Formats: sequence, C-alpha cells, structure tokens
Amino acid sequence: MDNQQYAELFLTESRENVSAVNTALLELERDATGPSASASVGVIFRAVHTIKGMGATMGFATVAELAHELETVLDRVRRNELAIDADVMELLFRSADALEAAVESAVVGRDGEMSASDLVSELRVLGGGEHTPSGWSAPAPNAEGTLVRIRLAPNTPLRGVRAFIIVQALGKLGAITAVEPSLEDLQADGFGDDFAVRLVSSVGKDEIERTVRKAGDVVEIAVGQEDGDAPAHRSTSLTSVDAASTDAQRPSAIQARRSGGDRRAPPRSIRIDVRRLDALMNLVGELVIARGRLSQLADELRDSSLEETVSHSSRLITEIRDQITASRMVPVSQVFDRFPRLVRDAAKGVGKEIDFVVEGNDIELDRSMLDELGDSIVHLLRNAIDHGIEQPDARVAAGKSASGRLVVSATRDRSAVVIKVCDDGRGIDRAKVLERAKRDGIVDQKKTELDESELVRILARPGFSTADRVTGMSGRGVGVDAVYTRVRALGGAMDIRSVPGNGTTMILRLPLTLAIVRAALARVSDETYAIPLAHVSETIELDPEILRTVKGNEVLLVRDEVLPLLRLRSLVGLDVYRAATAIELEQVVVIDVGDRRAALVIDELTGQEEIVVKQYDAVRGGLPFFAGATILGDGTPSLIVDVSSLI
Repeated sequence: MDNQQYAELFLTESRENVSAVNTALLELERDATGPSASASVGVIFRAVHTIKGMGATMGFATVAELAHELETVLDRVRRNELAIDADVMELLFRSADALEAAVESAVVGRDGEMSASDLVSELRVLGGGEHTPSGWSAPAPNAEGTLVRIRLAPNTPLRGVRAFIIVQALGKLGAITAVEPSLEDLQADGFGDDFAVRLVSSVGKDEIERTVRKAGDVVEIAVGQEDGDAPAHRSTSLTSVDAASTDAQRPSAIQARRSGGDRRAPPRSIRIDVRRLDALMNLVGELVIARGRLSQLADELRDSSLEETVSHSSRLITEIRDQITASRMVPVSQVFDRFPRLVRDAAKGVGKEIDFVVEGNDIELDRSMLDELGDSIVHLLRNAIDHGIEQPDARVAAGKSASGRLVVSATRDRSAVVIKVCDDGRGIDRAKVLERAKRDGIVDQKKTELDESELVRILARPGFSTADRVTGMSGRGVGVDAVYTRVRALGGAMDIRSVPGNGTTMILRLPLTLAIVRAALARVSDETYAIPLAHVSETIELDPEILRTVKGNEVLLVRDEVLPLLRLRSLVGLDVYRAATAIELEQVVVIDVGDRRAALVIDELTGQEEIVVKQYDAVRGGLPFFAGATILGDGTPSLIVDVSSLI
C-alpha cells in the first residue's frame, strides 16, 4: 500500500491534534495544580497518542518515536509520578513544536532528515523507563506460545479493523495459536478495548511491542505476563486458531455487516479537498452568468413557457449556489486556535505579560479567505506585542495593570465579517507618524494633524515604520502594509482606531465570500460599473437643493448628515459633467464602509444583479479603485468598484 495517498489526510488530522495540544498546554501552564489540570493533560495525551498511531501507520519513524516518548512523559504526569513545573512545561512546549515540525517534514518525504534525538533523550529521562500496564490481566493460558495482551485507545475508529491488522502483523513474526475474542468477533467489533494473542516466535519482547505499536491506536501492551485474573467482560480462555485462518476469517465479518449484524449508523460527514469546492464554485459562477443571459433572452422573447422554465432553473441555480457557498464556510476558530500559543511565545520573547482573549470563534468565513487571512492577523498580533503593549514596569508607572490585554474578535455585520485586533497599550504616536511622513515627503510640510483615513494610508505605505530598532518580530515596515494589501485583495477594508495611552484597534472588514456577490449596476456614459450591495446604503437623486460646497469640496446634505461627494465620471477619467440627456437629475449612491460614508454620483442606476467576481491583473499605472471584474447577463464585461478605496 502506498501510504503517500493518505499523506494529506494525515497532515490535516495531525494539525488539528497539534492545535489541541497547544491549546491544552496553555491551559495547563495557567493552572498546573488546579482542578482543570487533569483534563488538560488528558487532552494532550489523547492528541499525542492519536498522532503516534497515525504516524506509525504511515511509517513515519521520527513522528512515532517522538510522540511515543512524549506520551510516556504525559502518562507519568497522569499517574502523579511527575510534577508539572516550569522546566517540564518548557520541555512539553518544545516537544509540541518538534512534533509539528516532524509531521510537516514527514509529509513532504523528509521524515529521516529531521533529528530529534536530543529532545527524545530529554523525554526519556523524564519518562523514567517502562512500566507495567495496569487495570487488566491475562486470561488463563490453554494454548502454546507467549501471551500478548493489547489494549486499544477508547473510541478507536474502525476498532475491529485495527485489531485485525495487529493480529496479521504478529502473524508475520511467528505462529499464532490462539486469539481472544475470536477473529470473527474482532472483525465485527464484538469486543471492548482489549484483546489477547498467543504467539509462538523466536523474536524478543521489544520486537513484539514495536510491531504492535506500529499499527497505531494502542494504549498498552503486556508481553509474557500470565498472573492475575481475566477481565470480567470476556472469557477466561483463548480461542485456538490456525495461523493461516487470519485471512480466511475476513469474509464472515463482512457478511455479518451486509446481513445487518452491524447496526451502527453510517457516517454523516466526509472530508473533501477544498480544490474540489473551488472547482464547483467556479462552475456555479458560470451557471450564474448563463442564468443572467437566459433571463434577458426570456424577457426579449416574451415566451411564457420559456420564462417559466428559466424562472425554475434560476431558483435551482440559486439553491445550488447557496449550498456550495455554505459548504465552503468554516468557523474562524480553525485559524484563531493557533494564536494563543503564538502570543504566549512572542510575549515571553520580549519579556512582557499579556492576557490574550479570543472572541467569536464560531463566526464562519469562506475557507479560502480564512486561509489567506491568517498571516495578516499574525502581523497585527506581533505589532501589538512588540510596539503596542508596554513593558510591565512602564504599564505600572502609567497606572495600568502589569499585564497587557490583547483581544482578537470576529463578528457578523450584515453580509460581512469584522475582525478586530485590540490592545490596551500605548497607542499610536500620531505626532511621530506625522513627523516621519513629512520627512519622507508623504504629506504636506504644513500639515498639523492626521485623521483616521490618512493614518491608515500612511501606515500602509510599503516600508513605512516609526520603530527606532528592528526586532525579530517587527520594525521593518512590512506589517501593516502586508495586511492592508492582503485585505484589499480580498475585497475588504482596513481601519485603525487609536487613542494615545489607551491602546489601538485594528479593524478588518471582509465579505463572507469572494466568489458571487449581489451588486448595483451603475452607468456612466456608455460604461457600466458594479458596486457591491454590501456597501450600498441607499440611492437618491442629485437635487441641487441638497448640494453644498465646504472648503472648496462638494458635499451632500442628506437628512442633516454631511456626506463628501464623489463623481464616478471624474474618477474614471471622463468629463466631469455629462452631456444633456432625457434624465433630468443624476443619481447618487450612498456608500459606506464601517462608520465611513460618502455620496457617489453616477448617471443612472440600471438595476441589480448577482455577479461572479473574477480577479484580474490591473495594468501598470491603472486606476486603483477596482476590486475585480465580472461578466454581466448581456455578456458585456464590467469592472467592480472597490468602495473601501474611495472613502
């Protein structure tokens, strides 16, 4: 069997287990002697044990060995033979990092290249050597051979298959004379967590144990121990078998399942490669474009049968789109769960104390967007730790608690997700930013202050930084720039709110999905542009009575609110004022991003349409306020306005 075909599944599941290990380690570090410590150790033990079993099955020796030694240490902690102190915690954290690195290396075919011998040696010292399994004992012998007792992990998936694999593996070491329970019961999952085998073989105990553990999901092994009574849940004698019957017994278990012997419910979920979902979404996008064209043709032909068929097809396409979109949505916890460990290590590296809080873990976002966003949030966290939150003594001197507070939160806001990174540190020194901006020639030398939008644009310039020194985490001027560029590329917007002495909040606003959005179609001259409806507040006519000029700039007075006026004609390089048409008044689209609003003047609003967002490479020197392109129902291309770049 070529195990590489399962490498991606192994990687996915191992990453989930490593994430669980890191989360539980942080909880254990916070409360090593409290009531939750035992539960945390249990979580770590089970996750490491699962990785060990999968690694052994895949043939990844480094992963299996490292996980085995770590599991031994954790078992001593579970049995109160080893106390948790700072040195033990540090070793556990290093082991988790090494285990993650070993998994990543093994999957790409470099299992033997990573050396973990020093760490394994440290773990063996703490592990204290082998121990005798407890809690169960062997049945009385009635067949020839060495007794091998095996206990599987609780809730082992496909437990019967795992047991049968172990029996087959032992059969390669010698002759199997007995199995308890019978092979048929093993294959039909007709046993608890433990079973026993009689083996006549010339190999030693260590080789037998190594063979069994390679099968994975094995908690305990006892080789050659005959004392004690049998567990109450099974008979006191092994069922004698012929060594060759391990293969002959296979059909009976299968037949039992087919005839209804296996009453377990079928699985309700499967793993799907995200690339398949991407392909499905692309196909649905093409269907949406075709639907728009069919709808227009039906309107032109005015055939009732055709209109009815198109209407029914349209509903079906909408339902398919909604189902595929929903299947791509995943909770942000899949990325957020790795942040606590990152913050912990970064804070220790700079000698700061930080209380880290994660909120809104259950908020869902498109998987592809979430994957793209992870590194951006890491940049913001590192900046907050390095630049934002002060050293403990400086915080105390300023009347704050010694520990800084850092919060990552996710919330839903209409058809968008808002992610915030907030700290209670020193805040952004606007005077220092302005001074540096003047020195770099970014702003006018006469400027005396920066508003929020100017602050974002300056901090997001490539290479801009006010740091006095470069550290391992920040100071090179790539953090905010990288985040701003990535968020803009995802069709989102970024804001900064900062109060000197009280902290900074970075706000990322993102659409739920990138693929298909509803948009208002705005005509300017003979060109049509798409404006995402998520950013459209209302539409009104441009009545001269509500048009004003403030400091030389046009504004619109809408219900006592003053909105800056933008003319799309001017933005796209057409004449500012259109030629006379039959339409008396121009249209105004009130757009908003977060708490920022503006009035966008267009010639005419021609309707609404679901559009498929197509990314495109803008030409050098092209206009910066387009987020992509689409094909409209009549087959004509249209650019999608990036509202966040206008306000």
